[in-house]
Amino acid sequence: MLPDLTQYTWIAWLVLALLFIIIELLTLEFTFLMLAAGALIGGLGVWLVGGPWWLQIAVAATLSVLLLFTIRPLLLRTLRRSSELVKTNVDALPGLGARVTVRFVDGNGSVRLDNGETWTALLAPGHESAPLDVGDRVVVAAVRGAIVEVTPAADSSPPPSPPAPDEGLPT
Repeated sequence: MLPDLTQYTWIAWLVLALLFIIIELLTLEFTFLMLAAGALIGGLGVWLVGGPWWLQIAVAATLSVLLLFTIRPLLLRTLRRSSELVKTNVDALPGLGARVTVRFVDGNGSVRLDNGETWTALLAPGHESAPLDVGDRVVVAAVRGAIVEVTPAADSSPPPSPPAPDEGLPT
C-alpha cells in the first residue's frame, strides 16, 4: 500500500520557502522574501492546523500576493530613503582639486586630479588670463566630455618645501 503523500506536504513547504530565501539573497528586492513568507505562514500554517492541500496553496498564494503589494513597497521605500545619494564616476569630479602637470597655453593644459587621474584641462570662461604653471592648484568646475574645465584654486601656490635643518646651532 502506498503512503498518503499529503502527510509530507510540510516538507515541500519548507523546501519551497528555503528555495525562495536563497533566490532572495541573490536578488535583494524583497520579492522572493514575500513568497517565502507566504509559503511558510500560509502553506505550512494551514498544514499545521490540518487544512487540505488545495486550501494550503490558496492561502499561501493569497498571502504572498498581499505581502508583495503591501509590505514590499513599504520596505523598499524605507530602504531607499535611508541611503543618501553618493556621487560616483564623472558626477564626483566637479569640486575636486587638481594640480597642473602641463603648463596652460591658450587656456589648454593637463592636470592630475586628487584621485590620481590625469585629464586634459581647459580653463573656465573668465579665467583664461590666469597664469598657471606646473604645480599650481586648480579646482574642477565641470566635465565636458573627455576634458575637465578648471578654475584656479584660491591658494594656487605650490606647497612650501620643508625647512632646511638648522646647521651650526648648539644642541
